[in-house]
Amino acid sequence: MAKKGAAKNCKKKEVQIIATAKLPTAYGNFTVVAFCNKIDKKEHIAIVKGEVAGKPAVPVRIHSECLTGDVFHSLRCDCRAQLEAALKKIGRLSRGAILYMRQEGRGIGLGNKIRAYELQDKGLDTVEANLALGFPTDMRDYDVAAAMIKGLGIKSVLLITNNPDKMEKLKQYGIKVEKRIPHVFGKTRFNKSYLEVKKLKMNHIIS
Repeated sequence: MAKKGAAKNCKKKEVQIIATAKLPTAYGNFTVVAFCNKIDKKEHIAIVKGEVAGKPAVPVRIHSECLTGDVFHSLRCDCRAQLEAALKKIGRLSRGAILYMRQEGRGIGLGNKIRAYELQDKGLDTVEANLALGFPTDMRDYDVAAAMIKGLGIKSVLLITNNPDKMEKLKQYGIKVEKRIPHVFGKTRFNKSYLEVKKLKMNHIIS
């Protein structure tokens, strides 16, 4: 029923707000904004602090869904640590937003991400595993994220990221990125090689 409702509510625009609600959390009081769209057929949310509509230089973090990390506290990646750090950081500010994007496994989906894990257990790195499964290194695009930023009325962003590709893609979709805020969190002995691959093969800025 939810999918039918979302499709119905997305008839007028490619990306559209369908609901907003208060979201008290351990990191502060936010507003959660649900979006539906006709671009990737998924529902995404924004977790918003304060008034962002019409505001420039809004701190924004774009976080890709990671069930294994965000929910089950996997130490194979740095996803949960990055999400929690973003919530803490924005929770302390007067305004900001976290876009929680439904693009598991850099866009390949949950099942395929576990298949990639299986290949990594056999010695491949994250990039090699994706390629072995017939996927590109990173399937994510940021067209929906850009549309969400516009839908929230944000004039320009301070992008919380270590990934230069996010900055360039957002700019290509008409988002003014004033500067990058580094976001290095969650290093463990289990994800050392994962972070090295991000740095060496995906050009992430990780010190």
